[in-house]
Amino acid sequence: MSIEQMLTYAKQHFPALIQPRSLDSHKGSFGSIGIIGGAQGMTGAALLSARAALYQGAGRIYIGFAQPSLPFAVDFNYPELMLRTASDILNLNHITAWVIGCGLGVDNHSLEILEKTLTLHPSIPKVVDADALNLIAKNNIDLPHEEGDIVITPHPLEASRLLNLSAIDIQNNREATAKALATKFNAWVVLKGYQSVICSPNGVTTLNNSGNPSLATGGTGDVLAGMIGALIAQGIPIEQAVRGGVWLHGASADYCSQHFTQGQIGLTASEVALHARTIRNLLFQVA
Repeated sequence: MSIEQMLTYAKQHFPALIQPRSLDSHKGSFGSIGIIGGAQGMTGAALLSARAALYQGAGRIYIGFAQPSLPFAVDFNYPELMLRTASDILNLNHITAWVIGCGLGVDNHSLEILEKTLTLHPSIPKVVDADALNLIAKNNIDLPHEEGDIVITPHPLEASRLLNLSAIDIQNNREATAKALATKFNAWVVLKGYQSVICSPNGVTTLNNSGNPSLATGGTGDVLAGMIGALIAQGIPIEQAVRGGVWLHGASADYCSQHFTQGQIGLTASEVALHARTIRNLLFQVA
């Protein structure tokens, strides 16, 4: 898909993604995102998610590491990111979207962090991914239904755990699976994979038309969670933040395969995050 074709598609389906920013904008204009994850040995997952949020223009990005102490005081490659422990970040009261689960781990400490995040900030939108979904399945945790929007982003195996079905059943009935998850958790659902299925809490499904097999590599799910979280944090309407984030994630992979990797092998999650920024800015320029 050319940039012109991308623009036409984005204008039709996600116009909020390409709205110009006001000249008197400041960092507070574009939200604050809290990313909780990155247990010992999985620090990179939280970093990938946070960097993706940075590239998508969130005003302030905090990482709450699921570790007793910080793995390092500053990310020297991206010093814009503000690093905390998960316990510390949960005390912040100006977060406009949470992302939880990227490298969170599945031990008792991780479970405690997840439960606190869900209960302490019930009115704030949340993107729930990866290990957080595994903890929910393992411990039969309900997600809050009354207030802030929730987005869950399972791959087929995570979906199978959440619904107690086989992965084969999930893959053979992807739209039905997304609807079942949306009903069970009263949440937006992104069932990842070829033509990711996106389902609203009221059961309306759409299939994403961007992306290619180059996304089948470690960390791309963390990047997607950070991108969606950043769009929500900025105040983009939830339906455009979810559907637009998934589309932009796949469009970045398509763009990279055409212009940089010259194919579908060897694309990294970091490149997906970086060039999703490129595409969004190109759309601004030609809009």
